[in-house]
Amino acid sequence: MLNIWFGDMPDVIYDTSTYFRHSYRDQWITDPLSVEMIRDVDQSEVVDANLIQSPVFGAISPVQLSGGVKTLILISKVRDQVFNASKCGDNCAKWLLRIAADRKVVVNLRHLMDFGNEEFKIMVMNKKKIAHNMRELVLLAGEYV
Repeated sequence: MLNIWFGDMPDVIYDTSTYFRHSYRDQWITDPLSVEMIRDVDQSEVVDANLIQSPVFGAISPVQLSGGVKTLILISKVRDQVFNASKCGDNCAKWLLRIAADRKVVVNLRHLMDFGNEEFKIMVMNKKKIAHNMRELVLLAGEYV
């Protein structure tokens, strides 16, 4: 289940781009989930672990991916840290839910992300309550963002 702490949170990694640059592994980039996220969020194709073809920038390295994709990859691969998912746009919301579909995922947000019109299950850690849709999420998170 996706667990979100809204606002300030101790021990969270805010600079996800720097963390990614110094910790990512080649196999993270070629992992099927990462390939899908890179294709969907950045509209880019993974050629190999060190080469991604971007329609905007041409040939790029993994460290040149968007902050959103880098944060999603970190959340999916580094299970013992909490990352600030505010680097992620709304186009990353479905991926956060997918990553958290079969395990507990904790992220920090400093804004209200749009998780769409479908039902979901998100624990708002500040309130210790579960939101099942955007209306409930807005009501639970409103005082923190």
